[in-house]
Amino acid sequence: MIPEIHIEDYNYSLEDSRIAKYPLPERDASKLLHYKNGKVDEFVFRDLPDLLPEGALMVFNDTKVVPARLHFQRETGAHIEIFCLEPVQPVEYNTAFAATEQTTWKCVIGNAKKWKDDVLHLYNPENDKDIADIGLEAHLESREGQTGLVRFTWKDGSPFSRVLECAGTVPIPPYLNRESEAIDSERYQTLYAHIRGSVAAPTAGLHFTQDVLDRIKAKGIDSETVCLHVGAGTFLPVKSSLVSEHPMHREPFVVTKDLLNRLIAHKGPVIAVGTTSVRTLESLYYIGVSILETGKPADVEQWAPYTREYPYSTEEALKAIVDYLDANNLESLVAGTRIIIVPGFKFRLVDKLVTNFHQPESTLILLVSAFVKGDWRTIYDYALRHDFRFLSYGDSSLLEKVE
Repeated sequence: MIPEIHIEDYNYSLEDSRIAKYPLPERDASKLLHYKNGKVDEFVFRDLPDLLPEGALMVFNDTKVVPARLHFQRETGAHIEIFCLEPVQPVEYNTAFAATEQTTWKCVIGNAKKWKDDVLHLYNPENDKDIADIGLEAHLESREGQTGLVRFTWKDGSPFSRVLECAGTVPIPPYLNRESEAIDSERYQTLYAHIRGSVAAPTAGLHFTQDVLDRIKAKGIDSETVCLHVGAGTFLPVKSSLVSEHPMHREPFVVTKDLLNRLIAHKGPVIAVGTTSVRTLESLYYIGVSILETGKPADVEQWAPYTREYPYSTEEALKAIVDYLDANNLESLVAGTRIIIVPGFKFRLVDKLVTNFHQPESTLILLVSAFVKGDWRTIYDYALRHDFRFLSYGDSSLLEKVE
């Protein structure tokens, strides 16, 4: 049964001064709140390896943020901002980034009413020669409200990934209320970012330094990666009072067969770095169920975890995915998820969670509440009283699941 949850029950007072507008000089110097069995302790993030048990498996999201915000100008002088969300033609990220002449993307269009059907040219006030040589143009294929399909064309033969690197800016969160700066190109990216495709960073990973990663490994904790591309929907507020009326956006993810086999064999705790890793890992169970019941994987729908009881064990579900990959000579599962994790959710894979402090009345607060069986206010009240910094560039927490 879909839970009846009112989003206003997950509100708290977050003043603008508590939102970290910039990262600290050192990634691992942020505060770290540790929540276990209803008790809160305070550390520094570089203490994290000391708080983790030997024999654990730590799962990171290795998606990479792309400089997906582009600025164009009409011949009338009007400025149009185009924010690339996801590729449409070609539909695969890697193929779209490799395109050398044109590609079509679903985009958010700023100042959309001022763009009719004319071709836009990239805004280049400094007359940068590299940008001019690319010759990037935007063609409006269709529009619905603030979003639309935009076809990009360019003339220098570069892959679209290089076009974005040269011409785009990092899409930092809107609540920072500032333009992207040079520091964001480095710090709004994890050290282990590998597969480009996100328009928002998996921010729990921003605190990790090579020293912290090395000390985690030295303690006998294994690391694995998943890849979930974080969409702009991560910033969408829950506008309806009833959470059941909030539509979750789809996010694509990739999980290797090696990780699936590791999860099946692993007997210790699983630690997810970030809510995106949680959503990916917990979606695997429902992918496995789809294979067990229909013979093939399907995207995980928003309320699938709540609509009925499932008779399969986690191991059965994971093995079903591995068997499917083997039968189809595949090394990775490529799927999508709209899963929403709210109080009442049954966690099947994740035991500990590293995460930042999230916006009031957000789906991420609901996830945290589900993980600690409703005790999220203990965590957030402590953070507010003890001057923790909030949101993407803010401080961190290590949460232990409440059974």
